[in-house]
Amino acid sequence: MTVNQARQPNRLTGEKSPYLLQHAFNPVDWYPWEEEAFAKAKQEEKPVFLSIGYSTCHWCHVMERESFEDPEVATLLNAHFVAVKVDREERPDIDHLYMNVCQLLTGQGGWPLTVILTPEKKPFFAGTYFPKTGQYGRPGLLTLLQNIHAEWQHHRAAIRQTSDEILTAIRQPPPAGRDELDEKTLRHGYVALKDRFDPVYGGFGQAPKFPVPHHLLYLLQYRQQYPEASDSLPMVDKTLQAMYAGGIYDHLGFGFSRYATDREWLVPHFEKMLYDNALLAIAYLEGYAATGRPLYARVAREIFTYVLRDMTSPEGGFYSAEDADSEGEEGKFYVWTPGEIKAVLGQESGERFCRWFNVTEKGNFAGANILNRIGALDPETPPDAAVTREPAAARERLFTVREKRVHPHKDDKILTAWNGLMIAALAAGARILAEPAYLEAAKAGLTFIRQKLQTADGRLLARYRDGEAAFLGYLDDYAFLIWALLEVYQASGEKAHLTLATKLQTRQDNLFWDQAGGGYYFSGEDAEELPARTKEAYDGAYPAGNSVAARNLLRLARLTGDPAFTARAHNLFQHFAGQVNLYPAGYTHLLTAFLLTLPPAHPE
Repeated sequence: MTVNQARQPNRLTGEKSPYLLQHAFNPVDWYPWEEEAFAKAKQEEKPVFLSIGYSTCHWCHVMERESFEDPEVATLLNAHFVAVKVDREERPDIDHLYMNVCQLLTGQGGWPLTVILTPEKKPFFAGTYFPKTGQYGRPGLLTLLQNIHAEWQHHRAAIRQTSDEILTAIRQPPPAGRDELDEKTLRHGYVALKDRFDPVYGGFGQAPKFPVPHHLLYLLQYRQQYPEASDSLPMVDKTLQAMYAGGIYDHLGFGFSRYATDREWLVPHFEKMLYDNALLAIAYLEGYAATGRPLYARVAREIFTYVLRDMTSPEGGFYSAEDADSEGEEGKFYVWTPGEIKAVLGQESGERFCRWFNVTEKGNFAGANILNRIGALDPETPPDAAVTREPAAARERLFTVREKRVHPHKDDKILTAWNGLMIAALAAGARILAEPAYLEAAKAGLTFIRQKLQTADGRLLARYRDGEAAFLGYLDDYAFLIWALLEVYQASGEKAHLTLATKLQTRQDNLFWDQAGGGYYFSGEDAEELPARTKEAYDGAYPAGNSVAARNLLRLARLTGDPAFTARAHNLFQHFAGQVNLYPAGYTHLLTAFLLTLPPAHPE
């Protein structure tokens, strides 16, 4: 009998989300996000404990083990709160709203996201990960819950007033700078990236270090418009090589992890996300187009190998993510000791492989080794010129052995938005690398979405898993899918894809456009009403729906000759200009779109 079978299930057992199902046997009496939970909170006059995460989130697992599987925590939660679990990837509308609250109250965000609400869904406390008892400079969850319960019992009116004030602040437009985008905005974005660039290891900023492919794509397009920006290509070149050389890249099975915990790109946060690999594939493809460097074409091909091998459903859709943890340990699936490598390759070949991938007895991660090529003058060329063919064969042998290990959990839900990104990447790969198989995979992904993730009247849905499609599609679902259709049209020349993109754009305009203020809301006018309706242009882990939409509109204008698309794009730029001008480097995909409005650069 497993541990789960020995426990009593809670209300999450009927859900499709892998994240919610991970918590289905917690002693916490979890509810999914549904009106029953809030009705119970109103009837029993209890606050709502809202926990938001996703199935491949390492710190979500930690908080579950420490707190949500703990009877003491569960007893306190069940007695004084109504506990609600949300998968941020299924309900990004809920996540957007309450993450904005967390950032407003604490100045930072992340997952697991912990928010305390009134029964009316109004937030009055927010944070991220909390240990069971105070440590790491963080208050303990037990003490926190006890204090909030006491406050709720004795100062409820003040709490409700606070929650109203928080929502008022969330609904207010962000501070604004200059009210138009222009070449000065573009220049400031470029300079900000240049100032944050790490000349030693590539990337931007220090640790932790995120790939941020849209920064690289902006620099490449900025260079086309302004050839005198001589630092643009070297920054991209250095970053693409350094990320590949680092441990953030899986040198055996391919694909990139979410981010590096250090400046050197050595130690990744080992989870692999579909959206990261889609956007990084595009960045390497564009890097190859700009430089002709064979390494970049190879990395793009290897990303597609990983996705088509490990992240593609039999029906053609693409899975969401792979976990950082296996057997309860982060990174265990990926790391090696010298002895393990020599046992597979033999002494002599094993030693050469260890030298090539910086594998030592001391190790670089908990006594074992993350394979990497950091410090190599050329990450493609092995140190032993006589064995240039050996590393590829050795990698295949080690990969075969690694496949026998316990694999990390795979989140096999299929998200329309993230599939749109991967379809766009595959179509770009087909065009740039002249590889028809990638175009076929892209078309198969489109067919899956049309068959499984659209209602009878054509309304996009957001998530498919285990035979069920659910949740009305969000702005990202429409914008990213239109991007995909435009890429497939460009790669294939088949007008049906352009026609569908145009139809979806009209549907997007009707569902999401703010007629009063401009820009697109994240959720449609037919969506569940939340305490606030968010509108986002900040390009974070992946580009914002508004940024992608702006670029789509301008491409549609060029392809169809319809000036209405251009007018809407300019309206969008004007609407967000004030916040973009405060920090242009936070909106690099939107700036990439704005570059399309400028006349072509003069030749050098």
